[in-house]
Amino acid sequence: MKKLKSKYLAIPIIIGVLSLVLLVIGNIAFQDKDYKLYVDFQSDVAAKKVSTVYVTNSPKIRVKLKDGKSYDTDNPRTDKFKEELLNKGIKVSEQSPTYLYEVIPAAMLSFSIVTIAILLMRSSKVASKGLRGVDSLDATAVDNVPFTFNDVAGNEEAKESVKDLVDFLKNPDKFTSYGARMPKGIILYGDPGTGKTLLAKAVAGEANVPFYAMSGSDFVQVYVGVGASRIRQLFKKARSHGKAVIFIDEIDAIGKKRDNSTAGGSEEKDQTLNALLTEMSGFNEKEGIIVMAATNRLDMLDSALLRPGRFDRHIEITLPDIAAREKILVLHLKNKPVGEINIKEWAQKTSYFSGAKIESLVNEAAILACKEDSGSIEDRHMDKAFSIVLAGHEKINRDHIKDKDKQITAYHESGHALLSLKVLPMDKLSKVTIIPSTKGAGGYTLSIPEDSLYQNKDYLKRRIMVLLAGRAAEEITFGPESITTGAYNDFQHTTKMIYNMVTQYGMGNTLGLLNLSELSSSVNVNHEAIIEECKDTIDSLYSEVRSILTENKELLERMTSALIEKETLFYEDIIELTADNNSVVQVS
Repeated sequence: MKKLKSKYLAIPIIIGVLSLVLLVIGNIAFQDKDYKLYVDFQSDVAAKKVSTVYVTNSPKIRVKLKDGKSYDTDNPRTDKFKEELLNKGIKVSEQSPTYLYEVIPAAMLSFSIVTIAILLMRSSKVASKGLRGVDSLDATAVDNVPFTFNDVAGNEEAKESVKDLVDFLKNPDKFTSYGARMPKGIILYGDPGTGKTLLAKAVAGEANVPFYAMSGSDFVQVYVGVGASRIRQLFKKARSHGKAVIFIDEIDAIGKKRDNSTAGGSEEKDQTLNALLTEMSGFNEKEGIIVMAATNRLDMLDSALLRPGRFDRHIEITLPDIAAREKILVLHLKNKPVGEINIKEWAQKTSYFSGAKIESLVNEAAILACKEDSGSIEDRHMDKAFSIVLAGHEKINRDHIKDKDKQITAYHESGHALLSLKVLPMDKLSKVTIIPSTKGAGGYTLSIPEDSLYQNKDYLKRRIMVLLAGRAAEEITFGPESITTGAYNDFQHTTKMIYNMVTQYGMGNTLGLLNLSELSSSVNVNHEAIIEECKDTIDSLYSEVRSILTENKELLERMTSALIEKETLFYEDIIELTADNNSVVQVS
């Protein structure tokens, strides 16, 4: 595009240069070609040969003879010169004569100058428009949103909390007659993938109003004032429809708690947030505009955003329970060829899955069935998809894996499985494998936890013990000097869990019932004491794990041998192996 503009600009510049050259050549060529002395001019006048004399203020005058010839002579500059010529019947013109060698180059030069000026003005307008266009907002209303509350499986409480919004958008006068004011803004918060955006679309679909979907990052710019301008544009567009749902996803991008920083980016976010707050305060209840926003971190949002009159209704979108998961599975399997699938069992297996994760599970199963040219999606496809979603695809080429590495992995995973059976019998052990996956796992153990609203201290300690069991099995079998890096991911999880227990959940002794995140902003906390307590707790639990594995060494060996032979053990295989040793261990 730039090359094309340069090409168009070059043409008039070349024409202008050529015209200047022609003017110079013409003047030089004809300047002294026809010149006569003034006495010769007087002779021509006396002989009545002169037709026209061009009298100007220049030093020379042009004389045109009756035979068509012309020449220049000196200008006498006398007061009666013109009168004398007129008395002798000679035409007198006070303008210079024009010649083609002068007219054509002059016209070309004028044309090139005008063209260059127009092109430069146009490019400057485009540039200024481009600068102004930085704040342009790409927001298009979606009419006839193809979602209703029937498409939102589970989250019945959340749906109930927004049904009155739909009623308000349809019948605003009904609420006005009661003197009721609808919430100006609704914050949907919860874990990723729980269906916050889907619920907002369902509100617009149920009310049959235009739906504006934006992300908080769409308003974030390095230029101060751009985000605020985009907010104003968004509300202006929404008002043009009369009724609309504005949805801002990831609102924490612009709505984080404000500080006193003077950095440009922070100033821009503050202006954007102020513009949002102003716009929300500006429209009245009868306009029929509902502002909905979504975030994963409600605690990070500015208090001015959450106060009554702004986003004054906060709705938590939780992970689906077993009943909701069953509905979500039915919803996503509805238009697919389904074979023998136990939906109730899969609703149990997908404990702590979000709606998006369940959709991904069903989609992976459909892809697997399609690749096999199976007539329908079967339970085996769901099983394989379940492993893919959690651990990645199994590696096909495993010839490079040494027998020693295979043995180490088998002991490691057997340690996890054995501890899970002993200390977490309520969590169903679904699958143990030593087949490496594309997500980097050398093997993995899948257990299905019980649905629970809370996790108590005892359960968290038992979960940590199961995670530590892989390293403990390696140490017991191969010795402390032969431990491997296989427990890297396990230690990441155990460290996070024990740290949160001590610093966030009030389950430790160093801070007691105090919360570290609240203390850190006002007092100096002894982090060394916290780390020391975390380490002591982990060491104590690890010691218990080693004792349990040592006492059940024979079962550990038996499970490891079966894993090396079959590579994968399912729930039925594990129950058969441990039929004579299924006692539950109490944790101190």
